[in-house]
Order: sequence, then structure tokens, then C-alpha cells
Amino acid sequence: MANFIRRPDWFIPESQVTPEAVYHNRREFLTAMGFVGATALVENALEAATAKDNLALYPGKETAYKVAVKQTPEEWAIGYNNFYEFHTRKELVSHPQIIGKFLTEPWRLRIDGMVEKPWVGDAQDLIAQMGKKGVIEQRVYRFRCVEAWSMICPWTGFSLSKVLELVEPKKSAKFVRFETFFDPRMAPGFQALRGYPWPYTEGLRIDEAAHELAFVATGMYGKPLPRQNGAPLRMVVPWKYGYKSIKSIVRIEFTDKQPKTLWESLAPDEYPFESNVNPAVPHPRWSQATERRLGTDERVATIKYNGYSAQVAALYK
Repeated sequence: MANFIRRPDWFIPESQVTPEAVYHNRREFLTAMGFVGATALVENALEAATAKDNLALYPGKETAYKVAVKQTPEEWAIGYNNFYEFHTRKELVSHPQIIGKFLTEPWRLRIDGMVEKPWVGDAQDLIAQMGKKGVIEQRVYRFRCVEAWSMICPWTGFSLSKVLELVEPKKSAKFVRFETFFDPRMAPGFQALRGYPWPYTEGLRIDEAAHELAFVATGMYGKPLPRQNGAPLRMVVPWKYGYKSIKSIVRIEFTDKQPKTLWESLAPDEYPFESNVNPAVPHPRWSQATERRLGTDERVATIKYNGYSAQVAALYK
């Protein structure tokens, strides 16, 4: 595959009461009630109202997850992003001409596979559901890109473990596979990088996914996620390199097989499945011993597991 993939010159892989189940399938419900012609219009109005109501969930309750270092300036965190579906240059991803056609409401999400209770609905419905449970939080995490730059950001969202509780994975499930959207009409990168194995996919072991630190982010800096940062929801796995924190998720699948991930498919020697931050293990083309903090001229030493050894090291004994 590597022989025909066109890589950029700096290529870096990185909501009268209705039963809940019927509510989450309101397109089918409205159709069955005879509102076929108005289904899409009503559904979009319901989803827009849910999204508006969800604004009250931001920034989320403060938690103990904080970093005793100054946070990265917001303009850097939202203006310097790897999102190859749109562009290979980080500083251009947020440009209106690049991101302007990307629509994140409505946003259909599936959580299925080896689970007892599959979930299908709009992303905003899931966010509202977590809000009702009182599990929406704001956490300040370190974020380390494989390219040796880093940032410290306040994320709003909920622990991925809450999703596991919701769908109840079967004992046979050993991994979680994540998939992002695929729509060339909204994202020019799909055409520019036709040789890539789209859609973007990532994965975690089930024990990693169940860990309290694995976070489903719905916002940052006290507001809903910007489109270029992975709206309407993305993963943030702070002890792993940034490309493991998949953006704009459309499916979460529980499986008994290790998922094939996009960057691992392209270059397994450079972007292995585990991809834990480790300063002692260099990338084949550069050192991982230090990192550049976004928004500063500071270069600091990289910490194993990105500073979360006390929490996650036991997963890798």
C-alpha cells in the first residue's frame, strides 16, 4: 500500500412522553404515524432543540482531573489541528473555506457490536442522556501529538466507561473500534488523499476503554467542540499519542478482534496499535524525548504515559 499512497511532504500518521427506545428512533416512529413527508423536517427541529438545550451542560462540573501547568491558549488549541479529512496543513483546517461545509447537526451515532443493548440515535441525544445522569464533567488533560508537540486543554464530556455501562458489552468483547464520518461532499481531504483507507478508524482494548481516564469529549474551553476539533464528539485518550483520540465519531463497535486502524494500516512500524506515549521509544524518524508546547517557545521533557503512569501503568504489566 505504501507504494501508491500519496503522502504530503510532512506526512505524520496520527433528546406527551414517548418510550426511550422509540424516541431515539424517531424517524421510524414519525414514519409509522404517517408523517412521512414531514419526518426529516420534524426530526431536524427536534435535534436542533436538543442541541440548544444541551448548551446548559457546558462547561461541565469541575473534577479532580487537572494539570498544574498553564493551559494552552484557546486560539492555538482550536487553530492548529491534524484533521486529514479536511487538509494536511494544521493551520488551514479551521479555515471557513475548508471546514465550512461540514455539518454536525443532525449527527447519527451507532454503538453496537458485541453488546447486550445496542444504541442508535443522534449524538446530541447521547449527550443529553449523559447530562441527565449527571456525569458530564470538565477535565484538564495533557495532550501529546506523535509529532512531538503538545497542549493542555479543558475538555467537557464523560468517561467512555459510561458508554460501556449503557450498552453492556458481552464478555466476548475484547476491543472497541471507533469510526469517523465519510462524506467527500463535506470534507475535501477525502478526494485529496484518495489512497488512504477511509473512513478513519481507531481502537482500544476493552480494559483501556473501561479505564476512567478514557474520555468522550463533547466540548472544550467551556463550549461545544469546534468542528475542526472533532464535533460533535470525539475521544481523548490522554496517555496515548493524539491520533488515538479519534474525532467526529459515527460508530463505536465492540468486537472480539483487534481493529485495523488507519495509521497502523499505512505504517505499522511507525503507528502501532498500542501507541502509548514513551520518551524512551523514538519514532522511526525523530526523537520522542521532548515536545514543543503549543503557544509557547518552550520545549519540555516528555513523560512516560504522558504523565499518567500512576493511573494506567498497571494496564501494561
